[in-house]
Amino acid sequence: MNVVVIGLGSMGKRRIRLISEMFPEYVIFGVDSREDRRNDASSLFGITCFDSLDSIDKDVQCAFVCTSPLSHASIIKTCLSKKWNVFTELNLVEDGYDENIELAKKNGCKLFLSSTFFYREEIRYIRSKIDNAKKWNYIYHVGQYLPDWHPWENYKDFFVGNERTNGCREILAIELPWLTGTFGKVKELRVLSDKMTGLNIGYNDNFLIQVEHEDGNKGMLIADVVSPVAVRKLEVYSEGAYYRWDGTPDSIKEFNPDTKALDDVQLTEQTEHESGYSTFIVENAYKNEIREFFSVVLENKEPLYGFEQDKNTLALIQRIGA
Repeated sequence: MNVVVIGLGSMGKRRIRLISEMFPEYVIFGVDSREDRRNDASSLFGITCFDSLDSIDKDVQCAFVCTSPLSHASIIKTCLSKKWNVFTELNLVEDGYDENIELAKKNGCKLFLSSTFFYREEIRYIRSKIDNAKKWNYIYHVGQYLPDWHPWENYKDFFVGNERTNGCREILAIELPWLTGTFGKVKELRVLSDKMTGLNIGYNDNFLIQVEHEDGNKGMLIADVVSPVAVRKLEVYSEGAYYRWDGTPDSIKEFNPDTKALDDVQLTEQTEHESGYSTFIVENAYKNEIREFFSVVLENKEPLYGFEQDKNTLALIQRIGA
């Protein structure tokens, strides 16, 4: 199989590295308008790189769209027009959704949207414990100071500095799919937000969101780009049940009703972490969703999350005001 990775920044390089490790038999090509990124990817991975999609003279089956979100719609359309199956990173905006959904159907292409947390073993474990026979509460805080997201570049040069694709919006786009998939559709929202920092951004930098789900579950979700310490802390509880997760694979704890203590939960995956990123960011989930994408393409599986579901997520983010 020939695979093209479009956008050779940090995420594009991660996708190339993981595809190469998992599927060494696949041939990977890179595309980026920046010569320095093309040269870097060629040097690191030994791949052939092009400066545009029109320059590619190879028979390609799959494309990974790893550019900044506002460019996704037109790139996805071009790929689908070439009858390539498409894996795309978070879009954060609904631009071109309906058109690209129809174009994928017309050309018999798979359209796969990244939703990495569905593929984290910690999230899978917690989701498996949520029993609809009970009502559940959760408290969840996700935050990190925006300049620390990509310390190697200015946050204004990174898409999270843009109001339409801002950092809080990205956090919500990552977390809301699995939260609503676990606790149910959102019935009511109550939101407090403002700007706490002196960052040069045109959006509120923190959101405190009280959520009521249709199933009777309730939650408090905090998303911010303020916290000087990278934080991901989750508590989920019901009568006789309690789970706590501090964002890393070894930090899940579960209430033991016999001993009245919190037991460590032992997961089965060998944790992989790439240096330079927060300890909350593990490679396993990225590998799992890449594997799922190729299963969708080769085995005609239904993806766990797609553009239709993401339209609902983006509508919910609009209600929140992020």
